[in-house]
Amino acid sequence: MSSKIDAAAKDAEGKLQSAVGSITGDNGQQLKGEAKQVQADAMKAEATLKEEAKKAAKKLDDATE
Repeated sequence: MSSKIDAAAKDAEGKLQSAVGSITGDNGQQLKGEAKQVQADAMKAEATLKEEAKKAAKKLDDATE
C-alpha cells in the first residue's frame, strides 16, 4: 500500500512543480513537474499490477489445495 501513497505524493509534487513552472513561466520546471506526474502514474500501475499478481497467486494456491 505504501507504493500507492508514494505515487500519490509524487503526483502531488509534480502537479505543484508544474503549476509553479506555469505561473513563473519556467518551462523547465513545468516539464519536470509533468514528468513527475507520469512517473507517479507508472508507480500506481506497478503497485496495482503487484496487487493483482498477489491475488492471482493466492487464488491459484487456494485452488491447488
